[in-house]
Amino acid sequence: MSGPQREKQLWLVATFPTTTAAITMERLCGQLGLPGRLIPVPRSISASCGMAWRAPEDAREPLETMARDHALPVEGWYYVML
Repeated sequence: MSGPQREKQLWLVATFPTTTAAITMERLCGQLGLPGRLIPVPRSISASCGMAWRAPEDAREPLETMARDHALPVEGWYYVML
């Protein structure tokens, strides 16, 4: 018997070429007060690294700007129902 399922919602998911890049994203977002958290890469996305960054769907612009300003390699930006 399973409990009630939570409703899926649209999230912004960033994938990275390496685990180091994903961990750097976590560190920088924490320092700069940007939203999100590390998650396993969703099955619907193929990536080289097993970690991704999940954030609210409206956070793309500040996250992309931060990644660009810090030369953080992001493999892709996706909108995914999770």
